[in-house]
Amino acid sequence: MEKTYYNPADLSKFGNISELQPEMGRKFFDYYGEVFKEGALTAREKALIALAVSHAVQCPYCIDAYSTDCLEKGADENQMMEAVHVAAAIKGGAALVHGVQMMNKIKELTM
Repeated sequence: MEKTYYNPADLSKFGNISELQPEMGRKFFDYYGEVFKEGALTAREKALIALAVSHAVQCPYCIDAYSTDCLEKGADENQMMEAVHVAAAIKGGAALVHGVQMMNKIKELTM
């Protein structure tokens, strides 16, 4: 098994995160549960969004969890990869748009 900073077995311990702050943990998990209920978006759509965000924030636990969740909710591989590409485009665009900041600074320093 490959050694990493992240132990895949720790994902199942996520619920234990409230041990040191039970009230805050309860509030977080209540909120988390509400967010992922069916609403204007389907549970599958929310899982795809969560998968995309997981990639954007580079959370290996979230990627594992939401890859499984997407498949269980009926998403297919193409939908999942398309969601990852949306995250990549947004994240890449966010980095690139900061080039405007650099261009402004260059103009400020060279004019």
